[in-house]
Amino acid sequence: MSTYYYLVAGLPKLSLEDSKLNYTVATFKSEFYPYLSTGDKKLANLFYLKRDNANLLKLLKDRDAVIEPCGIYSAEELIEYITSVKEDMKVGDEFPSYLSIFIREYFAMSADDNSLLENRLSALYYSYAMQSGNRFVSEWFKFNLILNNVLVALTARKFKLDVASLIVGDTEECEALRTSNARDFGLSGELDYFEPLIKIAETENLLEREKKLDQLRWDWLEENTFFDYFTVERLFVFLLQLEMVERWIALDKEKGNQLFRKMIETLKNEVQIPEEFR
Repeated sequence: MSTYYYLVAGLPKLSLEDSKLNYTVATFKSEFYPYLSTGDKKLANLFYLKRDNANLLKLLKDRDAVIEPCGIYSAEELIEYITSVKEDMKVGDEFPSYLSIFIREYFAMSADDNSLLENRLSALYYSYAMQSGNRFVSEWFKFNLILNNVLVALTARKFKLDVASLIVGDTEECEALRTSNARDFGLSGELDYFEPLIKIAETENLLEREKKLDQLRWDWLEENTFFDYFTVERLFVFLLQLEMVERWIALDKEKGNQLFRKMIETLKNEVQIPEEFR
């Protein structure tokens, strides 16, 4: 396994409360990614493939769609791959196998099945990632898969929806969520984070709940890489945490913009503003 003393030593210390960043996920891809070994690049790709998943869905629906720039593949590469798979042409192994499985299923689906597209792609992606061969990375994807499914199952129960049809993945825990009628789905003794997750799910304020969920993820990442100092696992954790911080900074900006618009609207209602200044 490769060690990355220089790269890790140069990484900034991140906190979920950070309000500004000098690094971004895109910066990492352009500056650090080229220095990873071939095997470690494959692990980093599992992070960036999330964006390719979203881009693939966009391009399947509209080949002229604007895609996220921080994936592994360009729009042209994805479109060419879609065409090759659709026409049963020979495709190389530069694309992960789950993408070709999904593309074939997509073109075989009826219009009624389109609502399940994202779930199906997520299931294939998580299954692929959990077979990465790296213990930590596999456990991370399993943890995140179960966490998301528990939240979906609790919400489905609350609104009396069919739980089974909404669960993604084929792990034992996923099956328990589909079939168990127990309050805890029979998982509280299996998952040490189950009870904290239940409390988080009961938080009424959506923004506060999301922050607590990210804190749970953040803590899990730190605990499970405590002894990984200069390894690819530490770089993978940095990427995941960087993504979380970026998301919260963006949310804060959005909240600020919404508040500003609300203040302007209030002023307009309270004061007669001349038309030329509106």
